[in-house]
Amino acid sequence: MGKTCPRDVKLDTVSLETEMSRRESVLLAYVFWHWRRASVSQTDYEAAQRGFHAALSAAPPDGFLGSSSAAVSGAEWAPQGAESYEDWYLVQDFTALGHLNEAAISGSRAAPHDAAASTAAGGTAGLYGLRLGHALRRPGFAAWFRKPDGVSYRELDDQLGPLVERGRGALWVRQLTLGPAPEFCLHAARAVDLPPDYSPRAVTLRSIWPDL
Repeated sequence: MGKTCPRDVKLDTVSLETEMSRRESVLLAYVFWHWRRASVSQTDYEAAQRGFHAALSAAPPDGFLGSSSAAVSGAEWAPQGAESYEDWYLVQDFTALGHLNEAAISGSRAAPHDAAASTAAGGTAGLYGLRLGHALRRPGFAAWFRKPDGVSYRELDDQLGPLVERGRGALWVRQLTLGPAPEFCLHAARAVDLPPDYSPRAVTLRSIWPDL
């Protein structure tokens, strides 16, 4: 497990910045990968997912900072690496994660959640903490990787910090060894070249939420 999230992180949207300005800068992301049933069209599936994210945005639980959803390809932890969907739910801390867990299936969010869940064939999830940079609401690029052998976490920060800053991106680290994906994820608005010894796995993202 990586070190705790830094206290000087920022967020790149006005709504998230406003929320976080009133709180300590601690940020977690519940990441959920899912894929549609063969009998459900892509259009219907994505509409159902947007419906749930919109309901969550309209009635957010305490500590919830926003969500995103994208169609992804090249993720080895999806079924046979086939196209799937990747949702990021940003929360302030572990307490807020509990609020999200309860809120997702209750109140005005319950029916949209059930509608989205009924179209899914399966899913898997992980938990990540923001280590460096700025949480992106609509990342255009993701690179997943493991820490190279012989590289300390401090050295990793020193090597990747300038790259994250130049790309106005975010470096996420897996928490509690939860999830099927590699330990680190780098988000950026556009493609970023990581040092070759990191052997990054680039994943293509096609945003479906939030809407433009």
